[in-house]
Amino acid sequence: MPLFLRAKGCHGIQLHRCIEEPQTYTLEVTWETVENHMVDFRNSADFQTWRSLVGHFFASPPKVVHTSTVLSNV
Repeated sequence: MPLFLRAKGCHGIQLHRCIEEPQTYTLEVTWETVENHMVDFRNSADFQTWRSLVGHFFASPPKVVHTSTVLSNV
Protein backbone atom coordinates (compact mmCIF):
# COMPACT_ATOMS: atom_id res chain seq x y z
CA MET A 1 0.00 0.00 0.00
CA PRO A 2 2.76 2.53 0.73
CA LEU A 3 4.01 2.10 -2.84
CA PHE A 4 0.76 3.67 -4.05
CA LEU A 5 0.14 6.12 -1.22
CA ARG A 6 3.46 7.88 -1.67
CA ALA A 7 2.91 8.23 -5.43
CA LYS A 8 2.22 11.66 -6.87
CA GLY A 9 -1.53 12.26 -7.03
CA CYS A 10 -2.63 9.14 -5.17
CA HIS A 11 -5.51 9.93 -2.82
CA GLY A 12 -6.39 6.44 -1.60
CA ILE A 13 -6.52 2.73 -2.32
CA GLN A 14 -9.03 -0.06 -1.72
CA LEU A 15 -8.87 -3.77 -2.52
CA HIS A 16 -12.25 -5.43 -3.11
CA ARG A 17 -12.92 -9.18 -3.23
CA CYS A 18 -15.87 -10.46 -5.23
CA ILE A 19 -18.34 -12.41 -3.10
CA GLU A 20 -19.69 -14.53 -5.96
CA GLU A 21 -16.23 -15.19 -7.41
CA PRO A 22 -13.83 -15.13 -4.43
CA GLN A 23 -10.79 -15.55 -6.71
CA THR A 24 -11.64 -12.18 -8.35
CA TYR A 25 -10.34 -8.93 -6.88
CA THR A 26 -10.70 -5.29 -7.86
CA LEU A 27 -7.99 -2.82 -6.89
CA GLU A 28 -9.41 0.69 -6.76
CA VAL A 29 -6.92 3.54 -6.59
CA THR A 30 -8.07 7.14 -6.46
CA TRP A 31 -5.80 9.36 -8.54
CA GLU A 32 -5.87 13.13 -8.86
CA THR A 33 -5.37 12.76 -12.62
CA VAL A 34 -5.06 9.95 -15.15
CA GLU A 35 -1.56 11.27 -15.88
CA ASN A 36 -0.58 10.70 -12.24
CA HIS A 37 -1.39 7.04 -12.77
CA MET A 38 -0.34 6.40 -16.37
CA VAL A 39 2.78 8.55 -16.47
CA ASP A 40 4.01 9.35 -12.97
CA PHE A 41 3.27 6.04 -11.22
CA ARG A 42 3.62 3.63 -14.16
CA ASN A 43 7.10 5.03 -14.92
CA SER A 44 8.26 4.87 -11.31
CA ALA A 45 10.46 2.40 -9.47
CA ASP A 46 7.58 1.88 -7.03
CA PHE A 47 5.40 0.55 -9.86
CA GLN A 48 8.13 -1.93 -10.84
CA THR A 49 8.44 -3.01 -7.21
CA TRP A 50 4.66 -3.46 -6.90
CA ARG A 51 4.50 -5.55 -10.09
CA SER A 52 7.35 -7.76 -8.90
CA LEU A 53 5.53 -8.35 -5.59
CA VAL A 54 2.06 -9.13 -7.01
CA GLY A 55 2.52 -9.98 -10.69
CA HIS A 56 2.78 -13.73 -10.11
CA PHE A 57 -0.72 -13.70 -8.51
CA PHE A 58 -2.39 -12.52 -11.75
CA ALA A 59 -4.17 -15.27 -13.72
CA SER A 60 -4.14 -12.92 -16.72
CA PRO A 61 -2.98 -9.35 -17.37
CA PRO A 62 -5.05 -6.97 -15.25
CA LYS A 63 -7.72 -4.87 -16.93
CA VAL A 64 -7.08 -1.19 -16.22
CA VAL A 65 -9.91 1.33 -16.54
CA HIS A 66 -10.25 4.96 -15.52
CA THR A 67 -13.61 6.17 -14.27
CA SER A 68 -15.22 9.37 -13.07
CA THR A 69 -17.80 9.63 -10.32
CA VAL A 70 -21.32 10.25 -11.56
CA LEU A 71 -23.14 9.91 -8.24
CA SER A 72 -21.90 9.64 -4.68
CA ASN A 73 -23.39 9.82 -1.20
CA VAL A 74 -20.02 10.62 0.39
